[in-house]
Amino acid sequence: MGQFQVFTDVQAVLFDLDGTLIDSAPDLAAAADAMRTARGLPSLPFSVYRPMAGAGARGMLGVAFGISPEHPDFLALREEFFCNYERCMTQRTRIFDGVPSVLAKLVQQGLKWGVVTNKSERFTLPLTRSMPLFDSANVIVSGDTTPFSKPHPAPLLEAAKRLAVQPERCVYVGDDERDIVAGLAADMATVAVTYGYLGQQTDTSKWGAHASINCVNDLLGLLKIPV
Repeated sequence: MGQFQVFTDVQAVLFDLDGTLIDSAPDLAAAADAMRTARGLPSLPFSVYRPMAGAGARGMLGVAFGISPEHPDFLALREEFFCNYERCMTQRTRIFDGVPSVLAKLVQQGLKWGVVTNKSERFTLPLTRSMPLFDSANVIVSGDTTPFSKPHPAPLLEAAKRLAVQPERCVYVGDDERDIVAGLAADMATVAVTYGYLGQQTDTSKWGAHASINCVNDLLGLLKIPV
């Protein structure tokens, strides 16, 4: 385990989606790589896409074509990427090891849980509906549910409101610095995960999270829940 802190008086645990609960990098990479091969370009290895999976279309198109959102062709390529992803987004995506049992224990303890992601509803809703894992979720907030996305605290505050739980009695778990920034701004306890997409090259200790975990099971220790 990384930084250790025990959280008390917690009523709800909120999670980022991609890189925290599910590994969607294979489908994201496939959607982008298909755009390359459709243009006669050679396929790129998955290993070059994976570290950028947390950045969504921006990251995938940056790898596939070396372009940024400022490029004049970016919007058209992004929509093509979105259409590709919609067709394949449940083919290779998997749940991270340990997640189902951890969520089951949260439910057994009477804790509410939910998802706050920057993924738009266009993808979040069909993806989560396709996985029984999310049947017990009490709330799902997407990147376009509120006028702002993370690192703005608005999505997290909206989730707490829907749960009828005070923000300071929520824990937010995520694998990106913007997750921690948003959680801190929302006055929530924050947990940085190191098993997501950023890898060991990223020093998550600099994010300012209250705690960090190397596997999802470590979250139970932070909540004083028996493994």
